[in-house]
Amino acid sequence: MPIVTVDRTDPALRVTLMPKDTNALGTIFGGIILSYIDQAGAVEAFRHCSGKLVTVAMREVEFHQPVFVGDLVSFYTETIHRGRTSIGVKVVVEALRRESRQPVTVTEAEVIYVQVGPDGRPQPLVDGPSDKRPHGTGDTKRKSRGNAGSRFTANFGLCAPRQRRTARSTLGPEPRGR
Repeated sequence: MPIVTVDRTDPALRVTLMPKDTNALGTIFGGIILSYIDQAGAVEAFRHCSGKLVTVAMREVEFHQPVFVGDLVSFYTETIHRGRTSIGVKVVVEALRRESRQPVTVTEAEVIYVQVGPDGRPQPLVDGPSDKRPHGTGDTKRKSRGNAGSRFTANFGLCAPRQRRTARSTLGPEPRGR
């Protein structure tokens, strides 16, 4: 994962985790953290886009430390790239320990969002209220990662799959037309 410094002055999201969020080991379930990462990343992405966004990927999620009941957990975000239809957001999760009052970085992730139209297909980004950058600033990011992940629709199934015509369906007889 490339080194990205995230501004830790104003979190996109801050929560105190409760006993209902624990796993069998008594620490906070990783899926709870992933859900909050997605929400925090969406807050950042919506600052740059006024259309409908969908999550297409969570890359390199790294859990560094456990999160405990009662920790005050902050989700800091930064936009790391912007493409024609997509926005990449770095999310750093920091827990303020209840007993020691010391902040600890517990999780990091990169989340990719794509703007979609009413038909659910990707469409070019529409500037949001706080977006001052021109379109295409994601070109350097795309070049640095090569072709991997450059076609979100193909890799992440955003759009409905094409219907294949086959001689026989494995699901039974086709319904008769009216």
